[in-house]
Amino acid sequence: MSDGVLQTEFEFTLPQGYVDDDGNRHREGVMRLATAADEIKPLKDPRVQSNGAYLTVILLARVITRLGDLDAVSPHVVENLYVTDLEHLQDLYERINAGDPDRIDTVCPACDEPVSFEVHPDGEVTLPAEPR
Repeated sequence: MSDGVLQTEFEFTLPQGYVDDDGNRHREGVMRLATAADEIKPLKDPRVQSNGAYLTVILLARVITRLGDLDAVSPHVVENLYVTDLEHLQDLYERINAGDPDRIDTVCPACDEPVSFEVHPDGEVTLPAEPR
């Protein structure tokens, strides 16, 4: 466990980008960690109650704090993202909010021995202990 500062915001770049009504493309953005309220409150939204798939739209609109030069990220913006961008944001949301590290198994290029390490959602890498 790390005693460092918790990273709560994560920058991203969309593969395609949101194109606004004026034809401007917005690709760079910031997503924050979700709170319990972010996942609970949308369940009361009538759009989510009538179509469970809409939960993703509301949830992402709540946690994306910046997208390009837009004043705000609304459900309308998320609805109009290209599918590749939506998938990118869903993947990012899962990675930063899951809390569990990704385990990577590979081979050491120096000694050709198998090695594993973990990459945590905050970017911290846990390396294996060195043999004594």
